[in-house]
Amino acid sequence: MHNPFPGMNPYLEQPGLWPQVHNRLIVALADVITPKVAPKYRVSIEERVYTTTDPLPPVGIADVALAQRGEELQRSEATAQLTVPRRVQVPLPVELTERFLEVRLVQTNLLVCVIEVLSPTNKRVGEGRTAYEAKRQKILASATHLVEIDLLRGEPPLPLGDPDRKPYSILVSRSGDRPNAELYEFDLPDPIPCFPVPLQADDIEPVVDLQQVVNELYSRARFDLAIDYSQPVKPDLSEPETSWITGILTT
Repeated sequence: MHNPFPGMNPYLEQPGLWPQVHNRLIVALADVITPKVAPKYRVSIEERVYTTTDPLPPVGIADVALAQRGEELQRSEATAQLTVPRRVQVPLPVELTERFLEVRLVQTNLLVCVIEVLSPTNKRVGEGRTAYEAKRQKILASATHLVEIDLLRGEPPLPLGDPDRKPYSILVSRSGDRPNAELYEFDLPDPIPCFPVPLQADDIEPVVDLQQVVNELYSRARFDLAIDYSQPVKPDLSEPETSWITGILTT
């Protein structure tokens, strides 16, 4: 029931599991950070809701059903020589909810820091990424600090002016240091690094051990029961990474 990997568990990135991981991780981070910053600051879980028509995973009718329907049309309408229609999907609007953290001063309610854990919709080209990038730029143009946690390999990383990036990263952008920022990068075999939570200038920045948070979350949620380690990882890995994972899981 313990995370078998020394760093990020790539099986947690699977599309069917990641939404649960994301929601639990947001709550776990709030629980870890709150005692480190209270009573001067409070940590709240906020939601961003938007509508998108970006393509979703296909949910359709089985091929057999389509073939049977086509045969029925051909039999019943043979004399009319109808063309059998092709099944297509029209883009329907879907409402998505994404959660993130805000660190605020208790006395004035001033927003001091935003902590984001990226989702696939934040990184995939489309309406979700456009909406997130707009919010990101708004924060970067303000006096609010930003912490951006990227534990997903499957989509291109958000722009930082450096195309040579490792697959995982934690961005810490302090408002007073911009455009400079700190980027904690790591590969699949590496432990997840700790990161600081920026606060006001005279306050000590608490440090979050993200590896410990992920490991404890994995155990509490019993994600081992939701993962089939005999199946290949999605998104796909390189051949050396696949060999490394095989070695981890067979020892």
